[in-house]
Amino acid sequence: MATLKVSVGDQDHIQGNVKAACTLVEYGDYECPHCGAAYPLVKQIQRHFGSKLRFIFRNFPLTNIHANAQAAAEVAEFAGSKGQFWEMHDLLFENQDRLGNALFVELAQELKIDATELQKALDNKTFEAHVRADFSGGVRSGVNGTPTFFIDNQRHDGPMDYSTIVAKIEQALAS
Repeated sequence: MATLKVSVGDQDHIQGNVKAACTLVEYGDYECPHCGAAYPLVKQIQRHFGSKLRFIFRNFPLTNIHANAQAAAEVAEFAGSKGQFWEMHDLLFENQDRLGNALFVELAQELKIDATELQKALDNKTFEAHVRADFSGGVRSGVNGTPTFFIDNQRHDGPMDYSTIVAKIEQALAS
């Protein structure tokens, strides 16, 4: 079984209890329909486990098949630099069918983030290196598609349904 090669650290966006007993890492792509389908599943799992689970999202844009995935990842990272990564992460998934510059500006305005500054960051590729580092870490960890989940550093290769993932997390919590 593949293991997470890049430890969770300061470079990551962490949602939930930072000292939680179990860690769920997702390598995802904001334009991937499978990641879009997993988005509410992750929210449901987070509600189920509460403070026992911390969630980390890492960028894995599949640029060969998703034209807006790289820019969307950079938009999320830009929002993260303003303390609003998770808000933007959620809005990108909730508006996945509209990804593109017009939506990015609309979401920035909704979050009261300077849209001109966002466009400058996209033009200058300010967050490209961070997204590439996430992607490279995923490749080293055996990620070859999205979404890919790791539960306490072990890649989850089973079904991507609620009961299976909950059972795996409960197993991790018990060990």
